[in-house]
Amino acid sequence: MAKTIQVRVNDELKDSADVLFTSLGLDTSTAVRMFLVASTESGGIPFAVGRGVDRDAAIMDAITYRRTGGKFLTAEQSLANMRTAMKAGAGVVS
Repeated sequence: MAKTIQVRVNDELKDSADVLFTSLGLDTSTAVRMFLVASTESGGIPFAVGRGVDRDAAIMDAITYRRTGGKFLTAEQSLANMRTAMKAGAGVVS
């Protein structure tokens, strides 16, 4: 059974995204599905998130990592690592 995800964005962002995805031969729904699949396969956001990050370099690093046999964590491995860190007190503010 398929589920629906609704996301509110301003008109300008939606229109810009539609134009971009159309130029890539996709519709926005397909692009969002691709993001969700990539996220679950990589066990996280499938691109670098942060200030001052060279995204092109991060993407190329990830491609090189995979081509040289590197493996990304599964969602289950990521959750297990988070649970272990939480048990060890990570993220606890006193």
